[in-house]
Amino acid sequence: MISWLEGEGKEKDVVLSSRVRLARNMEDIRFPHLMTVPEAKKVIESVKDAIITDNTDNDFELYEIEKLSPLQRSIYVEKHIISPSLLEKPNLSAFLLRKDERVTIMMNEEDHIRIQVLLPGLNIEEGWKIGNEIDDILESSIRYGFDERYGYMTCCPTNLGTGLRASVMVHLPGLVLTGYINQVLQAVSQIGLTVRGLYGEGSSALGNLFQISNQTTLGESEEDIMGKLRGIVLQIITKERYAMLSLLNNRKVEIEDKVFRSLGILQNSRIISSKESMELLSNVRLGINMGILKGVDLNTINNLMIETQPANIQNKSEHELTVTERDIKRSEIIREKIKM
Repeated sequence: MISWLEGEGKEKDVVLSSRVRLARNMEDIRFPHLMTVPEAKKVIESVKDAIITDNTDNDFELYEIEKLSPLQRSIYVEKHIISPSLLEKPNLSAFLLRKDERVTIMMNEEDHIRIQVLLPGLNIEEGWKIGNEIDDILESSIRYGFDERYGYMTCCPTNLGTGLRASVMVHLPGLVLTGYINQVLQAVSQIGLTVRGLYGEGSSALGNLFQISNQTTLGESEEDIMGKLRGIVLQIITKERYAMLSLLNNRKVEIEDKVFRSLGILQNSRIISSKESMELLSNVRLGINMGILKGVDLNTINNLMIETQPANIQNKSEHELTVTERDIKRSEIIREKIKM
């Protein structure tokens, strides 16, 4: 199970998860794209010593990227525990992971330190509270690069200021099916927010999943950033629910057919690709939220959207799988989880 999808989350019919990231850099050490191996090791040791101490009861474990297999690296990316960018410099990068997998501290990605908190549903403020507590622990023993005018110094100018990036993962099949999705996403972009696919920048919106996040951090307080994002997400939630209601009132038989066909394929297929499974799981999730499907658990569908990604499938096998074998294994997992 994916721990950050588990439990009750606010607005969970539309919002799968909330993520908060804080970007920080140590004073007098070059940014990761310029740093030496000794400098990278110093960052890792400093962060590890601050978090994992002899007199502190904590649940974090250190993982060095170069010591992880390619499969392990891919699994952590698919589960959103680390970013794809952390893998670009394996000899320099590491991360601390809390045992519940909801908190990650990435080291030497784009910045020296990236504190990440993942929570189910619309939970931005709670994520920031947890991240801020970890930030305080680090700042008690690490000197951050900070400027009175520009705030926290970061590698990318868009992260200057608070260094806060908050994002919300939303499922918007209603807006896609009614044809309003582009209008909504364009409006979001025009007010300074960014829309990306399932795995962030450069990824596609598989399964009608979108990540909405703030674009800049300079000149705004943490409260302003979170309040703006939350307000826009609540508006999108309202539009998605209205779209689902419109589909129910005007295209009920068509949607019922789409939902039940999708469920039937998932319950009976013997081979299924990642892309097709995401599309069908999205349709089933829509059916649950519209009240068309009874007896199918929403959390099960949410988890399958992550657990059936390629590396997670490979991890369940004792030998290297071909693409076809992986697609067969995927169908087996889905059939087991969504029994008739």
